[in-house]
Amino acid sequence: MAHWLYKSEPDVWSWTRQVEAGAAGTYWNGVRNHLAKLNLMKMRLGERGFFYHSNEGKEIVGIVEVIREAYPDHTAEAGTPWVMVDIKAVKALPQPVTLAAVKAEPRLGSMALVTSMRLSVQPVTDDEWALVCAMGGLNAAD
Repeated sequence: MAHWLYKSEPDVWSWTRQVEAGAAGTYWNGVRNHLAKLNLMKMRLGERGFFYHSNEGKEIVGIVEVIREAYPDHTAEAGTPWVMVDIKAVKALPQPVTLAAVKAEPRLGSMALVTSMRLSVQPVTDDEWALVCAMGGLNAAD
């Protein structure tokens, strides 16, 4: 299974709001970048991702899970190719992992969060997943 990272500005959609959505989760809409769209289209049910607060906080704060695969984004202009997935909150990281901590860890130097900072939906390798989980106080298998 693949792993992902979803970026959201906390004043637009925060981890708290994601948790409040409960088991029903919510759609992840508004992606208007073709590479991010392709990432959404690759996602499969049950795959997990990091929830990252961008701009304010700049930290990985939780883990989410894909509960519905890619489908047309109803917030996009009619006839455009944009898609969204549905995700639900799984758990908060006991210790948020800051962007500064990610950048300071040499083994994460090629992580998309470092190399493609503006990309809103990013792939995360298995090794990156395990390391960030450990930095956040979780076992990668949790």
